[in-house]
Amino acid sequence: MNVRAILEGLANGALDVSEALAKLAISPLVELEGAVVDVHRQLRQGVPEVIFGEGKSEAQILAIAQTLLDRQQNVLVTRASAAALAAIAQAFPNAQLHPLARTARIEIEPPLQQDFRVAIMTAGTTDLPVAEEANETLLAVGIRAERVVDVGVAGLHRLLSRLETLRAQDALIVIAGMEGALPSVVAGLVATPVVAVPTSVGYGSALGGLTPMMAMLTSCGSGVTVVNIDNGFGAAMAVFRMATALAQSRAREKRPEGSST
Repeated sequence: MNVRAILEGLANGALDVSEALAKLAISPLVELEGAVVDVHRQLRQGVPEVIFGEGKSEAQILAIAQTLLDRQQNVLVTRASAAALAAIAQAFPNAQLHPLARTARIEIEPPLQQDFRVAIMTAGTTDLPVAEEANETLLAVGIRAERVVDVGVAGLHRLLSRLETLRAQDALIVIAGMEGALPSVVAGLVATPVVAVPTSVGYGSALGGLTPMMAMLTSCGSGVTVVNIDNGFGAAMAVFRMATALAQSRAREKRPEGSST
């Protein structure tokens, strides 16, 4: 449900009060077999419910996606298998598929573009699937990111050559496996908020991402935000909340003095 469109229609006379009430009266939940879809999440949080594809059947993913589309909401599917991506492509020919990120996006209308600058950084090339998941999630919420890839601490000069780019951003998503040192180094070089993503990349003692995660959690770079292992989606949503807070702050500054709306 696009509440903004309903309210704008009411304001400009395209809808009367009864029509607007009818559109607003839909249930916040839609019960499907094996799923309860939260169709009011966009109203509360600014983005629709996202479909986590892992563990769901192709039929379940398609049913949830259709429920959101029927209510004029964009769809983002994460952690989709190759079979799920194929099923989505067949059911929704306009879907934008990204096999490396394991995501699919289906847009009813383009998301509202955010005035927020973000760079997605990776320590190595093998971190790219997580970076692409973060990027596809950001695109779904109207944020376009710059990529700064393969700048891990094993070759620090690669990172230092990109400092001007990093300092121009409003937020940084920093992705690393192995020992997970990159977010600490970046946080020591810039004042920009850093969202750190540990990845499961690394040899045995990396413990499938536990070692970089613990390193990031105990970072000496003050204020680093750490999300779960391989969680590019979570990092992107943390950045979206930052962008939303900044947009709300700018809107308050523009209000006439004494206004409460």
